[in-house]
Amino acid sequence: MRHHILLAALVCVGVGSELGAQTSARDAQAERVFENQLAAIAPHELPDFEAGTRAYDAGDLSQAEWRYRLVIAAAPEFTPAMRRLGSILIRRDQRQEGLALLSRALGLERSPENLITMAQAIAYPAPGRQGSALDMARALALDREAVGKLGARRDPSYLFFHAGVAMSLQDPVELQVAVNELQRTYPEEAATHYFAAVLHAAEDEWTEAEDEIHAAERRGFSHEEAAAFLRTGVSTRARVSRLIDTGAWLVLAWAIGLLALFLAGRGLSAATLRFIHSSDPGEVASTPQRSLRRVYRALIRTAAIYYYISLPFVALLVVGAAAGVFYLFELIGRIPLQIAAAVGLGAIVTLYRMVHSLFVRVPSRDPGRCLAAAEAPGLWTLTRSVADTVGTRAIDDIRVTPGTELAVYEQGTARERRHDQARRTLILGVGLLNGFSQGAFRAVLAHEYGHFAHRDTAGGDQALRVSQDMMKFAIAMARSGQAVWWNVAFQFLRLYNFLFRRISHGATRLQEVLADRIAAHKYGAAQFEQGLRHVIRATIEFDAAATAEIRDALSTQRPCRNLYTLVPHRSDDLEHRVQDAIERATTEDDTHPGPLERFRLISALPQKSDADEAGLLWDLFADREGLTKEMTSAIEENVRLSVVATV
Repeated sequence: MRHHILLAALVCVGVGSELGAQTSARDAQAERVFENQLAAIAPHELPDFEAGTRAYDAGDLSQAEWRYRLVIAAAPEFTPAMRRLGSILIRRDQRQEGLALLSRALGLERSPENLITMAQAIAYPAPGRQGSALDMARALALDREAVGKLGARRDPSYLFFHAGVAMSLQDPVELQVAVNELQRTYPEEAATHYFAAVLHAAEDEWTEAEDEIHAAERRGFSHEEAAAFLRTGVSTRARVSRLIDTGAWLVLAWAIGLLALFLAGRGLSAATLRFIHSSDPGEVASTPQRSLRRVYRALIRTAAIYYYISLPFVALLVVGAAAGVFYLFELIGRIPLQIAAAVGLGAIVTLYRMVHSLFVRVPSRDPGRCLAAAEAPGLWTLTRSVADTVGTRAIDDIRVTPGTELAVYEQGTARERRHDQARRTLILGVGLLNGFSQGAFRAVLAHEYGHFAHRDTAGGDQALRVSQDMMKFAIAMARSGQAVWWNVAFQFLRLYNFLFRRISHGATRLQEVLADRIAAHKYGAAQFEQGLRHVIRATIEFDAAATAEIRDALSTQRPCRNLYTLVPHRSDDLEHRVQDAIERATTEDDTHPGPLERFRLISALPQKSDADEAGLLWDLFADREGLTKEMTSAIEENVRLSVVATV
């Protein structure tokens, strides 16, 4: 309970006691009862009683006092006149005599009217004054007794008085009791809504307090007094509360969206597995395949857009977390300056890095260099032949690299990609070429062309852009020291990276399986398996041989030998590494299924003759020695630059 809010409402608005002490209009039925009582004991005084009551209600206290004294002189035990005269005397600063009359009336008859009148006299001895806490507690007890004696009679003033005294005592429990009863029996009274507004404010329920005071105003409560109540801070806090509530609902909806994306990704992954294991591996362009790819593409696009939608919510959480820490310090009553500064600065830096990461563009550079047609005319002819076999447009560029890469990508505008007009590029690592047969290479290349045929490379920009933006944000936070467990934005990055990786990697695994089917369908499962096994082995062997040669060259300060003519040292460790790579199980973090699983999924396809695919891939190059020396020099230069940077 915020008790000071009750006091602020009383002091600033100044209506609590007035509402509590107010009396309702004369109850005609009750007046007739009083008049009948007087007529039975002193009928000649009835006109004086009626005249006195009219004067009392009109504010003519002198006339009313004179009339009531005449009635009491003739009927000394007629408590209605005694009660009203006592109230008049108190209001005219004749408190002792007035209280004596009220006490005498209460001694003769503990009626609701006598009880409430005495309670009012004790609680509010004069306009603008209130009794002591002990007096107020006694008045509250009298009021409770009066309410209990009312029975079926309707008179809200008794409960108004109860609520007013509770406010004066700053007793939220009693105020709650009074408001509950008022809302049950007199829900349309303006004072009911006023007291409810005060109670809500005491409970820090600001929007409800504002709503109740407006409801009171609509039912006749003074606009000025309502405005004064709102100016105590209720209106401002209500606006803040509504903003917080709206933000909380938006954050909840956003969190539900994250969960929906995760569940959709899991569900689609399960559906993909069922499709892969139940569909005919000989079908390379079925309707279910196209539908599944479209759904995955739509889900990735949605997840990509959702990342950018999420950033304002993350910013809101960052600000909210910082504000929560400051609020906790306020409750404790002590603000550690170092911690407060760290929290505030951390929030500012995080927000800046978040926005900055969206506008920083990392320059992209094509890997390796272009391979001219004159350098490998046979290879260019082979790539066009495979494209014709697969039934798709041939590559436009071949880029050779010093490593063991083998992949394809497209470059162009979104419109060019949609209309299959983007420039197609094959990346070919020279480290793969030793021992790579043309037949096996054709099958592996057919797999890469399968990505083009399925339009896998046409819609990958969004996934790549989101991944890059997340990476830029994460790097920026790490460099600024904000990649810590308590940073909300950092935890969001971890969560969304996990979610996005699950969705996008599930899509790429499907793409790889479908591309495998094209390769096996066109060139046979055995040729594709041979090609993939060669890529795995060549990658591990070249890495081991090149690493050993570079280390030895650095230690002896000599130039590297041609890395592409080295004979790999066969060892048990090397064979284990090759075998582990081939036999690895597929996980949800993999972009490609495990090789053994890929082989198994295409094993049922018929074999193809490889009579027209004899020879090694190196046979298709015009200057093998020149190319390998160039690539060796490129690796040496990269190593030299790396060593210099380290030093």
